[in-house]
Amino acid sequence: MPREIERKFLVRSDAWRRQVVRSIPMVQGYLTRMGHPECTRSSVRVRVAGDRAWLNIKRAELGVSRLEFEYPIPVEEARELLGRLAMGALIEKTRHEVPVGRHVWEIDVFGGANAGLVLAEIELEAADEPFERPEWLGEEVSHDPRYYNTSLVEHPYSRW
Repeated sequence: MPREIERKFLVRSDAWRRQVVRSIPMVQGYLTRMGHPECTRSSVRVRVAGDRAWLNIKRAELGVSRLEFEYPIPVEEARELLGRLAMGALIEKTRHEVPVGRHVWEIDVFGGANAGLVLAEIELEAADEPFERPEWLGEEVSHDPRYYNTSLVEHPYSRW
């Protein structure tokens, strides 16, 4: 079964910007999401990133590891899904890729109702896999559900 193993951190400085190798604007929304009374087992997300789009299904689990399935879909269909079926607000962000050691960090700079929030994510092969911690890395928030995109739809950063 495909599993996502991801750790999430706050960012404490802009020093990462010097190392960016790629930036991609994204918009995403949820057709179902964890935390919603009718959706206790999974979230279903649609994401448009540049000229590509995906349908993503994740098991409702807190922590750094969870079941995840992802499928490419036509961008036009993704936009239609976001416009007609997404629950709540859409998440707007720009994802910046920053290589550090053997890994590539994804730095998400949020816009819209979540403007001001900057998160760094790293995908790992195992939950306990060692990784290099750059000097700009702040507090780990992997286990704090407030920082999950599914939560940011209902409780945007601007209202904290």
